[in-house]
Amino acid sequence: MLLADRDPNRTVLVLTLGGTIAMTRTAASSGVTPTLTGADLVSAVPGLHSVAMVTVEDFRQMPGASLAISDIVALVDRLKRAVREGVDGIVVTQGTDTLEETAYLTDLYYPGSTPVVFTGAMRTAEAAGADGPANLLAAVQTAVSAQARGAGVLVVLGDEIHAARHVRKMHTTSPGAFGSPDIGPLGHVVEGAVRLHRALSVMAPVPLPTGALPQVEIVTASLDSSGTLLEGLENKVAGLVVAAFGAGHVPRTWCSRLEALAKAMPVVLASRIGTGPVLASTYAFPGSESDLLARGLISAGALDAYKARLLLTAHLAAGTPRHEIAEAFLHHP
Repeated sequence: MLLADRDPNRTVLVLTLGGTIAMTRTAASSGVTPTLTGADLVSAVPGLHSVAMVTVEDFRQMPGASLAISDIVALVDRLKRAVREGVDGIVVTQGTDTLEETAYLTDLYYPGSTPVVFTGAMRTAEAAGADGPANLLAAVQTAVSAQARGAGVLVVLGDEIHAARHVRKMHTTSPGAFGSPDIGPLGHVVEGAVRLHRALSVMAPVPLPTGALPQVEIVTASLDSSGTLLEGLENKVAGLVVAAFGAGHVPRTWCSRLEALAKAMPVVLASRIGTGPVLASTYAFPGSESDLLARGLISAGALDAYKARLLLTAHLAAGTPRHEIAEAFLHHP
């Protein structure tokens, strides 16, 4: 870490969205709900004042499962304003249910080099071994690091630094729930110092939507599925992602329906596996990857179905022509 990264006069804006990191049990509920403010979160972190001058804004207060794309569009507008205000780094706290998706969508939209770091917690603030304070401290340490400038949107939990474009939630309850399959962490926070192991190629930002957001859904292939969920989608959604078997395969009974849908809207072929790319030309049976691509589907490459949906949604909302949408998937870093 550079000496400048230890300057406590650096400024960090913490934007809170709610989630487990802000949840406690109340008398009115048998379970936990978002109750803590950003000020509560910051005050629970020992030594934070020696890292940076932190200001807090309660941007949303809801479970991660209730966040919407429109919330993230509004968040990106706030990030841009914060950059104009001259902050040195930005931290976003939220629920881990959707963190891999919101961080990635932010990465698609955010054009700045000022570090933006997402974090959260797997344990509530009142739980034994609550991980929220340590995660927030590591996120702030990352946000003021010179190494994080221009590195894209980052996700920091358990002292691991992940790229938003690669990170996934891999476990329902473990404090070590987040990982980047096939790639591994982008770096680590060690003794308060940020150590990035490699650089990422820069993604060109997608323009923010100006009108109503298009509806894009995911349909997942499963053994002997009839494909009933595909029926009538041309009248209901603007785009579709197919979470296919293996390297990009579906039941042969799906083929004609998918071909018809691909003529009406962009249909993206992803894998339900979550690691490894969709193939292009290895298999040739009806419903194989080469068959589906020949029928007009767009390959998601190595993107999982959830991130593929967000990339497709962002480009549809921006009015990107269909051939350019295919190029965006082809050249996604």
